[in-house]
Amino acid sequence: MTPPPVPPTSREAGLRVDAERNRQRIVTAAREVFAESGLEVPIEDIAKRAGVGVGTLYRRYPTRGELIAAAFEDKMTAYAEATRQALAEPDPWQGFCGYVEEICAMQAGDRGFTTVLTMTFPMAKRFEADRDQAFADFKLLVERAKAAGKLRADFVTEDLPMFLMANAGVLTATGDAAPDTWRRLVGYLIQACAAQAAQPLPEPPAPRQMYKAMLRATWQQRERRPKKEK
Repeated sequence: MTPPPVPPTSREAGLRVDAERNRQRIVTAAREVFAESGLEVPIEDIAKRAGVGVGTLYRRYPTRGELIAAAFEDKMTAYAEATRQALAEPDPWQGFCGYVEEICAMQAGDRGFTTVLTMTFPMAKRFEADRDQAFADFKLLVERAKAAGKLRADFVTEDLPMFLMANAGVLTATGDAAPDTWRRLVGYLIQACAAQAAQPLPEPPAPRQMYKAMLRATWQQRERRPKKEK
């Protein structure tokens, strides 16, 4: 007979509560700081906002990538949900247009998410699962819009991350000086996607090429562990 598990002592339970509280504070602080200042912000700024030491932060999230994935997990879930809602739209073209607008709006509303959408996080299983599901749903959305004769026949799924990279560039360049410029860019992009406006285009990047382009952002976000906190 297996003996019953030994209940944690009050001290052990207290340590677990403290650890979870610190985790929540770190994730909340990371969301705020990334949204305000982007993903290149010093880790020390996030630790200070969370009210914890840098060593405590790194014990929970050893790499910047893991911290980014934790901070944006909910937004990636919303990203996947946006694709599902687009598929539910009776008009495939309206679903496609609304989806592109929604995702670009999510970028505009969060400076950090602008970069996250073009990155990969192999260590974050749920994060990547939502991304994979969003991609599968988007692929179906594209097929439906093409079948309806509304989306240009040469549109490929690799065009979406290209759109996001372009939108990220506009958001970075315009900042607070002209914050709604991205809307005009997205309007141009959507009009260019319409079947009736289609003109011959250069060959699209291969899936592997676009994947490598996305990975470049991931490698740039890696950061060594800091020296042990004094």
